[in-house]
Amino acid sequence: MPSEIFAIVVPVYLCAAVGFLWARLGRAFDTVLVTDLIMGVGAPCLVFSSLVSYEIQFAEAVEMIAATTVAIACMAGVSAIVLGVARIPLNTFLAPLTFGNTGNMGIPLCYFAFGEAGLSLAICVFAVTSVLHFTVGQAIWSGRAGWADVLRTPLVWAAVLALILMATGWGGAPWLTRTTSLLGSFTVPLMQLTLGVSLARLGVVRPGRSLALALVKLFVGIGVGLAVAGLFDLEGVAAGVLILACAMPAAVFNYMFAVRYQRSPGDVASLVVVSTLLAALAVPVLMALLLPESS
Repeated sequence: MPSEIFAIVVPVYLCAAVGFLWARLGRAFDTVLVTDLIMGVGAPCLVFSSLVSYEIQFAEAVEMIAATTVAIACMAGVSAIVLGVARIPLNTFLAPLTFGNTGNMGIPLCYFAFGEAGLSLAICVFAVTSVLHFTVGQAIWSGRAGWADVLRTPLVWAAVLALILMATGWGGAPWLTRTTSLLGSFTVPLMQLTLGVSLARLGVVRPGRSLALALVKLFVGIGVGLAVAGLFDLEGVAAGVLILACAMPAAVFNYMFAVRYQRSPGDVASLVVVSTLLAALAVPVLMALLLPESS
């Protein structure tokens, strides 16, 4: 078991380490360009090709989408209570405690741990998280709802089209699935490199509070993941993917939103870094608990 967990976790952190070293060596890396490519091309193609090509049923995809939506709502609710009691600004820290790194870390971890079945389900989680992060999450950051952004999010259209094809039983034209699979294949490694570059560029301030919030993110996520998996009667790979996704550290996109809306970007960056480092310790332990049940 330790060697199996090692083989799952290490590739994820080694890929991120390449990005970290790249940035530390002063090499150029256009994070904005890469992020636009991932969110505008790579991720939508990965979502589409994964849902229509891999062995996942329409009902399974819908169930995972529903479970992820409920989990995110629960994490937001619990986190809001914690932040309110601690008198910490909700408009700065609610989104980082709610939206985890289901892309850069979640997708490769689920793929290495659970194979293609895990990848497909992780794609469902990532799609829901991304859509909600760029709509509800952005509303939290900005203080106003921007629901029109949903229609401008390529991930939404990719997921909807894939679900329609799955519901009708038509897997799509071979040229389409092969093209989207090819374009989607650059997404995961670029996500990992971007994570490493971002961590190299971010710093840590108020380490005590950052660690406390990182622990809240981790334990609230695990607790919600377990509760929602039980609520939806998820078992095996599905339960493992949901719990693991809920336990992911704060997404790097939170820092980008903090910069855009001037919501204490230094504090948010610190939370991203500390929660990611904490995940390096927590994920192997969580894997040891999840793998026997998902095998």
